[in-house]
Amino acid sequence: MSRHIQVTFDAHDPQALSLFWRDALGYVHPGPPGVDLPEGADPLAAWEEFLDRIGVPPEERSTRSALEDPDGHGPRLFFQKVPEGKTAKNRVHLDVRAAPGLQGEERMAALEAECDRLVALGATRVRRYEPVPPMSFGHIVMTDPEGNEFCLD
Repeated sequence: MSRHIQVTFDAHDPQALSLFWRDALGYVHPGPPGVDLPEGADPLAAWEEFLDRIGVPPEERSTRSALEDPDGHGPRLFFQKVPEGKTAKNRVHLDVRAAPGLQGEERMAALEAECDRLVALGATRVRRYEPVPPMSFGHIVMTDPEGNEFCLD
């Protein structure tokens, strides 16, 4: 039997980091438990109303955030506030599959276009790795706005 997974990010600003990853991956913020959001409703505004209603103090409202794949295929992402900064390279990272099935210059052009889009959202480009067939088709290493490494693959 397979298991569902959640990928958890330690963050200084969970909501801001979740906004980056929402836009990077096309994920969505889920609504609060027991709240049916009408079409087009802002889930973050619904969370504010929900947290106010249950008495969560304003200073505790930005300590976590979550994202879900609207198609239900990808893992849930969870962002939690931590006091310490990032001190070392990630031992686990995300590979964002931005050019599945493409090879050669077409693949690298697609990765470059996605890199440009993500830089505009706040990511940082680290390094491009050229294709070395048959073992590597090329990729770009990047970091999110809080310095977490990920690859465009």
